[in-house]
Amino acid sequence: MKFIPHTNEELCQMLRDIGIENTAELFQDIPSQIRFNRELAVEGGLTEIELQRHLFSMAGLNQGVEENICFLGAGAYDHYVPSAVKHILSRSEFYTAYTPYQPEISQGVLQSIFEYQSMICLLTGMDAANASMYDGASALAEAALMACAATRRDQVLVAKTVHPEYREVIKTYLRGPAIKISEIAYQQGLTQTDDLNNYLDKNTAAILVQYPNFFGCIEDLVELAERAHAVGALLVVCADPIALGLLRSPGQCGADIVVGEGQALGIPLSYGGPYLGFMACKEKLLRKMPGRIVGQTVDVDGKRAYVLTLQAREQHIRRDKATSNICSNQALCALTATVYLSLVGRRGLRQVAELCLQKTAYTRNLLSSLPGYQLAWPTPVFKEFVIKTKVSPKVINQKLLQYNILGGLDLGQYYPELKEHMLFCVTEKRSRQDIELLAERLGAIS
Repeated sequence: MKFIPHTNEELCQMLRDIGIENTAELFQDIPSQIRFNRELAVEGGLTEIELQRHLFSMAGLNQGVEENICFLGAGAYDHYVPSAVKHILSRSEFYTAYTPYQPEISQGVLQSIFEYQSMICLLTGMDAANASMYDGASALAEAALMACAATRRDQVLVAKTVHPEYREVIKTYLRGPAIKISEIAYQQGLTQTDDLNNYLDKNTAAILVQYPNFFGCIEDLVELAERAHAVGALLVVCADPIALGLLRSPGQCGADIVVGEGQALGIPLSYGGPYLGFMACKEKLLRKMPGRIVGQTVDVDGKRAYVLTLQAREQHIRRDKATSNICSNQALCALTATVYLSLVGRRGLRQVAELCLQKTAYTRNLLSSLPGYQLAWPTPVFKEFVIKTKVSPKVINQKLLQYNILGGLDLGQYYPELKEHMLFCVTEKRSRQDIELLAERLGAIS
């Protein structure tokens, strides 16, 4: 017990002070049948050299996109991260700055957040962006709450083409305030707009869609916006920021609130996080937005300065006046996105998006021409597409892994009607050789 600083005498004194005889009594409320009623089967201690060797051997069992060719997306994407991103983030003035609790002396951090907000506004076509959210799923759920608060209505419509795990998060968030959720069917990979007529009414606060959607298909935001606005509802769009380098912005299409997952903007996959949720909206909804916003002004000497403003969260204002109980932001991840977008620039981001589009089209045509595989729908896509297979997706992925290929997502686990369908993803990192190797192995499997 050399790493426990307390002596036996001190431990006994603490037990006496709280009125128990041994530490086992601390766990008396846990039923005995579910306790671990024996000693841990752990061998003796290791030397530092032995422990380091053991940990490295265990770490070697993990295999990621560095060791495998990745065709798996579904919300987390293998995009190229310029080496300068990590170098800039590692600078101490960025790396140690958590959040500006004393904003007047945190001008550097505030400026970086202001630049982030400005870039998100440019991407989304919105008037204002906040200082980031936890991730794409919680950002979309917060947007649903925001829409209900802004319209004073208690029903939202969520397209089934929205990421299924995002929809689960929305259900969790909206269960407490008893907001009704209706899911809109899809057809040919797109939200079935005719189905909206069965749900849209004066109680609808918002329509929630993804752009491109979970299947990679590109939704018609203009029509969805018109239908939402016709009944006084809002259009909430969950967007892929890389796609926004090429597609019309949601703001140009009539969206009111735009959110999304910013992981694609220079953030590595990292076994699931931390990631970055972004949120932007039209000016009329600014005061309903959760989190906080950094603004630009001038100081008493007329010099440019940044301030933390509109802090509509429960840490800064009375809880009953807060728009959300979100207590933090992903400042370092937001900085990552800022650095990435600064490095690639407008042209670079468009080039990344064009490469994704072109390589996806090549892969889609190649795979759909193989015996035993066919396109689920002819709908235009970006970065992801659905293929129907004759062989079980589970079997396909197991066989692909033997050749160091991470295959597509088995859609049957989320959409029972899409059993034996796979969602493949192709980013700018996939080479012609990678794509043709995938096609070769899929052809051999079928």
